[in-house]
Amino acid sequence: MNDIMNELYWRGLIKNKVPGIENLLKKPTTMYIGFDPTSDSLHLGNLLPIIMLIHFQKKGHKSLALIGEATGFIGDPSGKKDKRIFLSKEILQKNTESIKNQILKLLKFYSEKIELLNNYDWIQNIYFIDFIREIGKHFPINYMISKDSVKKRIHNQKNGISFTEFSYSLIQGYDFLYLNQVKNCQLQIGGSDQWGNITTGIELIRKKTGKKAYGITFPLIIKPNGIKFGKSDKGKNIWLNEKKTSPYKFYQFWMNISDVEIEKYMRIYTFFSKEEIEDLILQHRKHPNKRLLQRKLANEITEWVHGKKISKKIMEITNVLFEKRNESYQSLDDKILISIYNHIPHMVISCEEFEKGIFLLDILKKSSFFSSKSEVNRALKVNSIHLNKILIKENILITKKNIIGKKYILFQFGKKEFFIIKIE
Repeated sequence: MNDIMNELYWRGLIKNKVPGIENLLKKPTTMYIGFDPTSDSLHLGNLLPIIMLIHFQKKGHKSLALIGEATGFIGDPSGKKDKRIFLSKEILQKNTESIKNQILKLLKFYSEKIELLNNYDWIQNIYFIDFIREIGKHFPINYMISKDSVKKRIHNQKNGISFTEFSYSLIQGYDFLYLNQVKNCQLQIGGSDQWGNITTGIELIRKKTGKKAYGITFPLIIKPNGIKFGKSDKGKNIWLNEKKTSPYKFYQFWMNISDVEIEKYMRIYTFFSKEEIEDLILQHRKHPNKRLLQRKLANEITEWVHGKKISKKIMEITNVLFEKRNESYQSLDDKILISIYNHIPHMVISCEEFEKGIFLLDILKKSSFFSSKSEVNRALKVNSIHLNKILIKENILITKKNIIGKKYILFQFGKKEFFIIKIE
């Protein structure tokens, strides 16, 4: 069973570890990973802890997935510059149920039966005075403020850190103690920003029971802007819920990973063997223009998250939009046009509004891609707007002759962005 560490090392899934972990993992070990329900959906970064759960389970260890409904009332201050916005009990319960269903769906795909827990089940029964007496007494203030999550916030003169968030690490530490006593859990795993919280739990177990506990962290997935994927970063997040991030946009995220990063992502985000990945990397390096690794990864993860049926549709749409460059959109049948409309950004224009035609500037100003007509004009000047695959260089009047498939008009902005209009 010790080969789990070798597996995680070559995949690049180890950032920090407690010494001696290799000896522990020579025998079946119970481990857990926590999930924060401060949103109603998991995101791309949350796939990594699920992948870790599956790796451990496949190697014969016992994996526990913990949803932190109780800690969600506070919100983890780790990596946050400002104080958390508190969520109501009703919202947290709804989020918890939603995330629970997402986790179960993702685990079912790989036929893994992993126990799912909710820390509200045991924390709701604890009295505050008992907690600060029995748990708080073990941690000097100097120890608490040495944690990065606290230290950075203390020096934030604008907001600082509240006692509520200050206490978060102790409550997460208590989760580890509880699971250690009730489930014989000896290992906690989390993202690298969780190292302070994990070591608090390890220290609490040592002081309360005299036992040794362990921790591992994996690297955080960072967006191009240098910020980690997180629930509080609403703008450019990649969500697993198709209503928050369309399957098409989800698929394109993986397709657009650079050649510099793609080999790392293949090791991290798939369960292919070392030999299979090395063979795929070799093929990719011979013909990088074919984007073999990007395509393989996008297909694999989209099918995992959104299912085979949707994944197949997205691959078909991608083929039409990006691969069939010499074929006219006029030849597309209604079935594929409906599928494109359902999966990429779109807008409806009434037949009455379109009767005499609409100028390009007026249509694109209504789209989500441009904030003003001057921005559209700038795009026209640099030849970055296509209408049904035809380059547009001026503010033309768009009429019925531009319609494809009886009621659609398809725009492309630059190399990767698409927008479709339906006339009805």
